[in-house]
Amino acid sequence: MTLPARTKLDFAALVEREAPALLAYFGRRVASADDAADLLGDTLVVAWRKAASVPRSETEARMWLYGVARRVLATHRRTLARRGALEEKLRADATVHTDPPLLDHVRALIGDLDLVDREIIGLHYWEGFTLVEVARILGMRPATVRGRHARARASIRDALLETGDVSEA
Repeated sequence: MTLPARTKLDFAALVEREAPALLAYFGRRVASADDAADLLGDTLVVAWRKAASVPRSETEARMWLYGVARRVLATHRRTLARRGALEEKLRADATVHTDPPLLDHVRALIGDLDLVDREIIGLHYWEGFTLVEVARILGMRPATVRGRHARARASIRDALLETGDVSEA
């Protein structure tokens, strides 16, 4: 006894028929038309990759496609929420808790340093690299970077002591 062959669903026809409705679905749920178009594209990529899983009935296939769209939208929303939280954290981290005139003075002193010394200070203090890592980044010997770092720090400290912006502890 032979089993009846499953009727094939025309995937291209399904996409062609449902794409405008899916775009409208996204358009009603996201802020920009560009985001809606991107989400439609993401949905179609997922659907294409899982084409073997698409139900054979047109109604079931349409519902399946909207299920994919709903999950793509949920992922998009989670991404936006994470991005917003990260932006807020970065804003909070970027807030400098020091006297702005003093900060401006320190920045000016760093700006007066030799270009390489400025880069050493920036990579070490602002970007968080160790002096050994800074040496690798700059293609210099670690001992050279340590020496330049010490001289640059001393130069900044002396200038701050001279102007009375900080006191010697």
